[in-house]
Amino acid sequence: MKRSHLINGVSGRRRFLQLAAASSAASIGDFGFLARLPRVSAEEAARVVAVRLDPSIEPLVRLLEDTPQDRLLEEVGYRVRNGSAGYREVLAALQLAGVRNIQPRPVGFKFHAVLVVNSAHLASLSSPDRDRWLPIFWALDHFKNSQQRDVEQGDWTMGGVEENAVPPVHRAVPAYQEAMDRWDEAGADAATASLVRGVGAQQVFDLLARYGARDFRDIGHKIIYVANAWRTLQTIGWEHAEPILRSISYALLMHEGNNPADRDAEVDRPWRLHVAKAAAIPKEWQAGRRDAAAAASFLGMLRQCSWEEAGDETVRLLTAGIGPESVWDALFSASGELLMRRPGILSLHAVTSMNALHYAYRQSYQEDTRKMLLLQAAAFLPFFRQDPAALADQTERIDGLAPWENLPEGSEGLSETLSAITGNRYEAARRVLTWCERGGSEGVEEFIRGARRLLFLKGSNAHDYKFTSAVLEDYAALAPGIRERFLASSVYNLRGSDERDNPLVERIRAAVG
Repeated sequence: MKRSHLINGVSGRRRFLQLAAASSAASIGDFGFLARLPRVSAEEAARVVAVRLDPSIEPLVRLLEDTPQDRLLEEVGYRVRNGSAGYREVLAALQLAGVRNIQPRPVGFKFHAVLVVNSAHLASLSSPDRDRWLPIFWALDHFKNSQQRDVEQGDWTMGGVEENAVPPVHRAVPAYQEAMDRWDEAGADAATASLVRGVGAQQVFDLLARYGARDFRDIGHKIIYVANAWRTLQTIGWEHAEPILRSISYALLMHEGNNPADRDAEVDRPWRLHVAKAAAIPKEWQAGRRDAAAAASFLGMLRQCSWEEAGDETVRLLTAGIGPESVWDALFSASGELLMRRPGILSLHAVTSMNALHYAYRQSYQEDTRKMLLLQAAAFLPFFRQDPAALADQTERIDGLAPWENLPEGSEGLSETLSAITGNRYEAARRVLTWCERGGSEGVEEFIRGARRLLFLKGSNAHDYKFTSAVLEDYAALAPGIRERFLASSVYNLRGSDERDNPLVERIRAAVG
């Protein structure tokens, strides 16, 4: 990979951490430690050190970076118990340690240690007090796994900003757009720093959302990173934004082969075509009616159509007075059905990408950005579906789920439903549909609480957290009659009650007392 000023050398980061630790130990005035340090060559001394973070959080980030995995939970737990580290501080340190130490290319794989932070946070917010720390401490342990993988793959580290290249604030937005359009890493990095330092957060988000949804590379992880990191920033504070947004910009410029600005790759075509299509959408498009029949018809079309046809149909529906909510109803239903018909990592990301695109759509201020995000969401689904013929022999359809007969009432019925997830997923989906239709909103809440509880006890990878948080959030955005089936489809990637508990759970409980 081409060297970037964002990247620090392998020994450069280690030498920085050694020097920083030694400097802290010598703060009382004993400089004898200098004789004990290894010699530093002129080449090493000239390297850019790792990016410096806000001084208030740097010590806790260092703790996460330097503590061995078999001691980290206990060390953080000790600080939580004695009051020297609170929830917000641990969350911020976790996000920043990942951003500084794990290369965001590809935007997935080991980088899930960063992508999952917001999902762990959402799970924590929804958990009972007894389990409040379980998702966050699981994410701490996951970070150490990813950090080790990054070391094995070259030991990437984010370096400091090239301050001489940072454009003035009045040039920050055009400079960022020009660099991103040219796929210029150095220019985008410098412009990102200027955006953070002088441009309003809402305008910055709209820019990131547009470029996060620009192309389908990394199966939706680019927009997932934008959405999840932005949400984490709302909790940990804008003072930590610069390294996080620099990491995002670097991730969004990941591509294969030659510069995409100089060629016509298929993953780039939807955005280019949608610029003209968005302009044709009528001004009153957001005031359209919610229409279940239109959503069902679009769902049927999404089983076979191309990405270009999906965009055209979205424009046609909006022009005909169908509201964007019905388009989203169809898109979420299609993603859930795809998971039913072809369970696995690709279909899972169809669901989590719709979650991220929908979040960005709701958070965006500019109307044009919202149009583009909706059109891109429609175009992404055929990319996830790939060849329709590969699904031709599979009969599972989300709108064809039939209720499960003789599901017991009360806690017995819920217990049976959660247990069935471990076995036959199609039958489990029918049980969930029955449970939700029978119990109404109260029954749905009972199922969601049960699913989250199983996530805490049995979740073992980042996709468990990302998927569960996305599905349980998106349920509320869908129309009645559609939302219950979407939730039922989630059992194809939820944890069942008959699976073994994650042994890390007891270690976490011991660590936080």
